[in-house]
Amino acid sequence: MNRIVHRGTLALACIALLGGCSEKASLDPAQQSGSAPPLPEARHFMVPPMQVPEGVGWKQGQAPTVPAGLRIEKIAGDLAHPRQLLVLPNGDVLVVEANGPGSEPVTTPKQLVAGMIKSRSGKAAKGGNQITLLRRAPGADGEWEKHVFIEHLHSPFGVQLIGDTLYVANTDSLVKFPYRSGETRIEVSGEELADLPGSIEHHWTKALLASPDGSKLYVGVGSNSNITENGLAVEYRRATVLEVDVASGASRVYASGLRNPTGLQWEPQSGRLWAIVNERDEIGADLVPDYLTSVQEGGFYGWPYSYFGKHVDSRVKPERPDLVEKAIVPDYAIGSHVAPLGLWFYTGDALPAKYRGGAFIGEHGSWDRSPLSGYRVSYVAFRDGKPVGTPEAVVTGFHSSDEKQLYGAPVGLAQDNEGALLIADDVGNAVWRVTADAR
Repeated sequence: MNRIVHRGTLALACIALLGGCSEKASLDPAQQSGSAPPLPEARHFMVPPMQVPEGVGWKQGQAPTVPAGLRIEKIAGDLAHPRQLLVLPNGDVLVVEANGPGSEPVTTPKQLVAGMIKSRSGKAAKGGNQITLLRRAPGADGEWEKHVFIEHLHSPFGVQLIGDTLYVANTDSLVKFPYRSGETRIEVSGEELADLPGSIEHHWTKALLASPDGSKLYVGVGSNSNITENGLAVEYRRATVLEVDVASGASRVYASGLRNPTGLQWEPQSGRLWAIVNERDEIGADLVPDYLTSVQEGGFYGWPYSYFGKHVDSRVKPERPDLVEKAIVPDYAIGSHVAPLGLWFYTGDALPAKYRGGAFIGEHGSWDRSPLSGYRVSYVAFRDGKPVGTPEAVVTGFHSSDEKQLYGAPVGLAQDNEGALLIADDVGNAVWRVTADAR
């Protein structure tokens, strides 16, 4: 019996792979950027088309590509699935190493096939469930010192420092640790401040951002499904941005209908909260564009009932025309299936002046689009607090030119104390640093 099931699984996997080759995107991702992207008719599949390169990592001396005028270097390697970064006031850099807890049940052949194929990329590799501290030795070049800073976490993702307290968003709880500048390890166990939606963990990441005054923490919580196939009951407080009171741990839904808000930042000119959001899958290579948007208090952004405003998703039952009518159109599409996982508004001086004030986005890359999309760090210019133009590719070269091999995949972004852009790479298990080329 087991042999029969195994053969059936392999057969389905082959079907999925073939489907990925036959279903090609008709739009370039750049065509689907901006405030009014073209949205073709939705498609429906027994098994969604997939194209997933094989994760091979970086060879010795190999690195991502940057345009003329920029320089990139590796400051840390041999990490265990680095996902997010936080630069501390003294210049140390915290690297969150994690992957999902693996608690999502497989209930359909489609899920089984998708899981097998996506695992080829290296994105499903085991995470460290820890935070590593990087420290640059004075005057030293090359990789920075590495210190295991916090261990025994539970699929952590977001991390923030408020005063002398470090907050870490595990997949099911928000915990806090005492922090002293200069220390290279925290031995004490974290104290729970608030629980976070756990259970199935279809989307396990919990993005984290402190308010400017340090009184609140904002948590990006992804949905527990693609489009409610696991039932509505498990979507309680999901597909939301939660606001947590730091003093009491009490929380409320700040905004909803955001399928998977994986990065939160304050836009420097307006001071408004912005997010990157991974939209739904399985209705075509050109649907639905992931997006960058301001997040309105009390706002509803469509999931699961509609996308990009009032475009109804007919797969979702029962329908909710009342909620569709309220759905806010996101500010800016960044292309279908680019999978944004990192957001940073740049305010430094170590990069050319044209990047100041705009948003860098870590595009983790597609699994259900051919040709591939994402797998790069892009830049979106802002004017008067709003995105303008089309995304510019800044850091590329994460996969081979024939799209068969994957060297790395960008996730979280940060800006170090010298103004350099830092990139967490969870497939390459590295942290990269981008500066202006002094030559």
